[in-house]
Amino acid sequence: MPGNSLAESWPVAPVGRTAAPLREQVIATLRQAILDFHLVPGQRLVERELIENLGVSRTTIREALRELASEGLVTVVPQRGAIVSAPSLEDAADLYEVRASLESLMVQRFVERASDDQVTQLEGTVAEFAAVVNSGAEVREVLAAKTKFYVVLTAGASCNAVQQLLEAIQARVQALRATSLAEPGRAHDVIAELEGIVGAVRARDAARASTLMADHVRTAAHTALAHLKNA
Repeated sequence: MPGNSLAESWPVAPVGRTAAPLREQVIATLRQAILDFHLVPGQRLVERELIENLGVSRTTIREALRELASEGLVTVVPQRGAIVSAPSLEDAADLYEVRASLESLMVQRFVERASDDQVTQLEGTVAEFAAVVNSGAEVREVLAAKTKFYVVLTAGASCNAVQQLLEAIQARVQALRATSLAEPGRAHDVIAELEGIVGAVRARDAARASTLMADHVRTAAHTALAHLKNA
């Protein structure tokens, strides 16, 4: 379990310099730190350190932690306080299965609603992802490149309800997504899987694109869950 202080693992400037409400700034800052792995699963979130680092009150910190707990990103443990959540094997399996269903629906809607230009953009994100993988980039950069695929996918699908659900689930399994992509050879397999998906999208074959997307997520789940089981 991580032992570094917040100041060592997460150099951050105090919040409060934008027009957004302070509470929302703190929530957004902590959420992004978790998604960027500055705060890692199992790491304690010590109120005193958060107050010092972010320059806000204890009340604001506690409100932010409650919100992040409701999102599943933080867990409050009796006698220990808040820690960055790490899903159990069972929870992770369920989250991946829901993610497979949502992403299948998302790509189906993309086929039905996206313009030809958006299809071209989606193909471009796969080419960019392949370039990042082949450059030997670290897993954080690989994950960021794959996120661009989802940005274009969700924009073209025009399905806000599914997008909100999917973003929440992806956030909860972010560390496992990184673990899966870091597995030797997995990122190169993902290139082929995404190329298959966009090929079906280009052909406007919603059923095949949906099936390939579900297969892609379940393959990622198999890798991530095997790692979690052996951890």
